Amino acid sequence: MAEENFDVVVIGGGPGGYVAAIRAAQLGLKTACVEKRGALGGTCLNVGCIPSKALLQSSHLYEEASKHLGPHGIKVGNVVLDLAAVLARKDKVVGDLTKGIEFLFKQNKVTYVKGAGRLLGGGKVGVALTGGGEQTLEAKNIVIATGSDVMPLPGVTIDEKQIVSSTGALSLSKVPAHLVVVGGGYIGLEMGSVWRRLGAKVTVVEFLDRIVPGMDGELAKTFQRVLTKQGMTFRLSTKVTGAKASKTGVTLTLEAAAGGKAETLEADVVLVAIGRRPYSEGLGLDTASVALDTKGRVQTDAHWRTNVPGIYAIGDVIAGPMLAHKAEEEGVAVAETIAGQAGHVNYDTVPGIVYTWPEVATVGKSEEDLKTAGTEYKAGKFPFTANSRARCNADTDGFVKILADAKTDRVLGVHIIGPEAGTIIHECVMAMEFGASSEDIARAFHGHPTLNEAVKEAALGVAGRAIHI
Repeated sequence: MAEENFDVVVIGGGPGGYVAAIRAAQLGLKTACVEKRGALGGTCLNVGCIPSKALLQSSHLYEEASKHLGPHGIKVGNVVLDLAAVLARKDKVVGDLTKGIEFLFKQNKVTYVKGAGRLLGGGKVGVALTGGGEQTLEAKNIVIATGSDVMPLPGVTIDEKQIVSSTGALSLSKVPAHLVVVGGGYIGLEMGSVWRRLGAKVTVVEFLDRIVPGMDGELAKTFQRVLTKQGMTFRLSTKVTGAKASKTGVTLTLEAAAGGKAETLEADVVLVAIGRRPYSEGLGLDTASVALDTKGRVQTDAHWRTNVPGIYAIGDVIAGPMLAHKAEEEGVAVAETIAGQAGHVNYDTVPGIVYTWPEVATVGKSEEDLKTAGTEYKAGKFPFTANSRARCNADTDGFVKILADAKTDRVLGVHIIGPEAGTIIHECVMAMEFGASSEDIARAFHGHPTLNEAVKEAALGVAGRAIHI
């Protein structure tokens, strides 16, 4: 096919890539987005955030109906799981949303090129078209937004049947009797929660001595305690050295993280969820002389520029948390930067959320971060057991913790475990974005009775004046 000329070509149609393409087009730039999956939305929409949340919602409702409606005076008969219907609903949610992005592309006049893109150098992108053949796109600016892929575990071969990645865990044909999750991070705990609710015994094996590494330590301890109460089993400070699949299941070989005697653990299904790595395979980075950092990520400056003029990178393929909303903000910012505007992302206010129940949400610095930096701070904490709406809802696990600078009272971090934590955290994200103090949050109206009152009380607690505890 003949070459086409564009102001911007985005390689990758995930949350960062498609948002960058739409924003660039809104700014009057002739824009194309190259995506090889055959469906827009990237890992997040197709095999990540969206399908997992659909399963989390369905499994949550199943568990509620099975175990938790009686105290509300609601009597139900034998609750039956239709797993095929659960998976079909999940697939429909994904399909509807991917089609929605295609509609947005048409609405904003973004050219959608289906195929695998690679850098050719000299401002050109070669595309191996999904339908066959090649196409060359010439661009004044190229944005790499190829995302990330599953991190492999040495000694363990993923077959997506018995030994699965997060992708395979979204489509198991039956509920496993025993699911072993390798990795105690966001993905493993969410998918472990799905299958536990549906009837599986779940064991989490984590190399470190704690779950959700990087999160506030007190939050992590409470989270593990709650998940244990729900029925999960944890094997911390333990490494998996091998896995052997057979007709009857999978035999894992384990040993202490520090080394020691090997032991085995039997499972029906094993989920490998030890993290993700930048995806740059076949991208032609060498051809275009694009530099990588020591962790294999595309190296960029503060304006998402690589070492090659006219080539930018955003999202999971560069440094920073591998989160869809982080990639989206970078997508907007890089498009505005290319258009000559002042694109900006405040990395100090990127929230992190685990969509289990209770949810876990965090923004800013943890207590460990502040202690390491030598920052003097004050903490205010309020439990959901003392929140009237949480009591009404029978959802009282967890707390809100606010960390503020001891001298200026500026909010430095907020950490929540509890009902709707992923929604509540955004009040705190907004407060931090505007440089709020804990007193600012404490003085603001919080409707009664709401879960958000726990935020107000935690803010009052920073000054030692919480009312309801």
